[in-house]
Amino acid sequence: MPKPRKAQISLDATPYYHCISRCVRRSFLCGIDQYTGKSYEHRRQWVEDRLILLARTFAIDVCAFAVMSNHTHTVLRINEAKAENWSTRDVIERWHCIFAGTTVSKRFLKGDTLLECELNQITTLAKLWRARLQDISWFMRSLNEPIARAANQEDQCTGRFWEGRFKCQALLDEQAVAACLAYVDLNPIRAGIANSPESSDHTSVQKRIRAAKSDSRYQPDYLLPFVGNSRKDQPDGLQFNLQDYLELVDWTGRIQREDKRGSISTTLPPILQRLNINEAQWMQLTGKLESLFPTFVGHADRVKIASKTLGHQRVSGLAKYRSLFST
Repeated sequence: MPKPRKAQISLDATPYYHCISRCVRRSFLCGIDQYTGKSYEHRRQWVEDRLILLARTFAIDVCAFAVMSNHTHTVLRINEAKAENWSTRDVIERWHCIFAGTTVSKRFLKGDTLLECELNQITTLAKLWRARLQDISWFMRSLNEPIARAANQEDQCTGRFWEGRFKCQALLDEQAVAACLAYVDLNPIRAGIANSPESSDHTSVQKRIRAAKSDSRYQPDYLLPFVGNSRKDQPDGLQFNLQDYLELVDWTGRIQREDKRGSISTTLPPILQRLNINEAQWMQLTGKLESLFPTFVGHADRVKIASKTLGHQRVSGLAKYRSLFST
């Protein structure tokens, strides 16, 4: 039986989550239908545009994404501190970017004079919307529902476009986050629809590479930036160096495509050394992360703690976690 979201997502366990949404009824999110010859490539941009809007609106950071032919990958981080720093007006303005709001909330934003009962209603709404704007389930709902409606309208049909639930993996430590980022960014290469990270359209790694080429100091504002891990006073972001990560993705992608480890350099990028991951572990993690780990990704001790925090009755596959994650 599928577990409820409260048993899968908790800030007490980790703020990082890998979410996968898949289409049903042989639906195409994008790509070309081999039976009809119809192209759905334009739908990739639908997803990307919506992701950018949500990343700029929610208190949920987008770390990575990849839009595939019948599913999407997103790596998300809940940013509770960001949401708590918003004023009531900030919360309502952000909510109105995605949803219609209420008559009272519209009047509040216009600056109309409100009765005491209406002000109380605004306070209640702001509390509710603040919580939803840092909720991954609401983020995925806000991403998937508009895409489903537009696709159904285009296909002239009704019914489900996505599976009823998105799959969710909790990323419990830096090793898990790094492996999942690379797994998502390399999805188009593994699927054979791209030859390199820079040619992988509608992926976060392509956006980062293009930004780095134009200005090494610039990273897309809708993606959580790489900030390195050398200073205690560093800004908020992913605790890796961008150059290290891009080299790592390229190195990993070449091994997976060519399947000839002896033909390329065996010198590991520094990020693997810092995270205490060896080559064999890394290839397992970035090649089979989704199938290996149903709910949690991380060290065995972190998995046991997270399982207890989220109320799971038992922890399965601990030997697998121990073999793939170093302590």
